[in-house]
Amino acid sequence: MTTTPAYDKPGRLTVRLNGVIGWFARHGVSFAGAADLAVRGRTSGTWRRVPVNPLTYRGSTYLVSARGTSAWVRNLRAAGGGTLRVGRRTRSFTAEELPAAETPELLRAYLKRWGWEVKLHFGGAGTDSSDEELLAVAPGHPVFRLTFAASEPEPS
Repeated sequence: MTTTPAYDKPGRLTVRLNGVIGWFARHGVSFAGAADLAVRGRTSGTWRRVPVNPLTYRGSTYLVSARGTSAWVRNLRAAGGGTLRVGRRTRSFTAEELPAAETPELLRAYLKRWGWEVKLHFGGAGTDSSDEELLAVAPGHPVFRLTFAASEPEPS
């Protein structure tokens, strides 16, 4: 029997708020580091957009799905890349999904940066959680390492 991966579906207010945050990011205003992610839909092929919180950690950029296996996660897995945009700056990237076993340190850094916004979705895990506790929640929070096009350096 196949099970559907966990996804914490947002309510109407969150959907509306995400729309506003995405609009602002596309127009150059980034709230708490948010960017507009654009990725081709896995079945339609049309561009889909959603605001995300890119995490820069030890010289690399990552996307973490706080809500689990969302539509953008499934689309990114199928497309293998997309774009991040804040204002006029659009950066193309390819994405590599990391195995859950490699993500506790990244989840801790993500929670340190955005825990105030996303901690509710991590089942009680936080910045002070042990690696074992973070490993336990890691399968529910896909993490992607982004590689930007050569002409588009990663942020410092």
